[in-house]
Amino acid sequence: MKKKHFVVIGLGRFGGSVTKTLLSLGFEVMGIDQDERRVSEFASILPHVFQADSTDDSVMRKLGVKNMDHAIVAIGGDLQASILTTLILKDIGLKHITAKATSDYHQRVLEGVGADHIVHPERDTGIRVAHRITSQNMVEYLELSPEHSLVEIIAPQRLNGKSLVQSNIRAKFGCNVMAIRRANNELVVSPHANDMIYTGDLLVIIGNNRDINRFEKFIGE
Repeated sequence: MKKKHFVVIGLGRFGGSVTKTLLSLGFEVMGIDQDERRVSEFASILPHVFQADSTDDSVMRKLGVKNMDHAIVAIGGDLQASILTTLILKDIGLKHITAKATSDYHQRVLEGVGADHIVHPERDTGIRVAHRITSQNMVEYLELSPEHSLVEIIAPQRLNGKSLVQSNIRAKFGCNVMAIRRANNELVVSPHANDMIYTGDLLVIIGNNRDINRFEKFIGE
């Protein structure tokens, strides 16, 4: 499977969190910010990080942003820069654009200029957003502590017809399945080792973040 490439524009608290999480998940990330201090902060972990004006169409093209698979516009308080950057990305031809909105009005404008997904930092953490945009199976991601999280994942075809013990989720990945919600809304709480998993089931899983990341990669292969 081809590894996805992301560009994060705006490396503040939210954008920085998205960037670090994407890196921890094994993705290639380019970072862009106008603030030299922020660029220097990420220079040690990002092979491609640039101090640049994302509202300059020619600069964005020279940086090769059009070659990215997904852009995250995480610009803070400058609404004009956020909107114009999103518009430029759409014009360049980015297929997937996730943009940070600070209000409902801001969201409507971003959607109008081409943003595919809108996030609100007051309720969507950078870690949560990074997981959701990189996994087709991820439904929800809740941080319980800096090391542990609870996630809701849609069971993929490769787990269809396997029992919990056959799926090796706990033995191989160290993650615990706390509940299974069937397609007919039947809820199986504290499932037993012999309970079956079917494609489309919603698995409620708790575990160490590193273990959850490994399981995400496994089901996404």
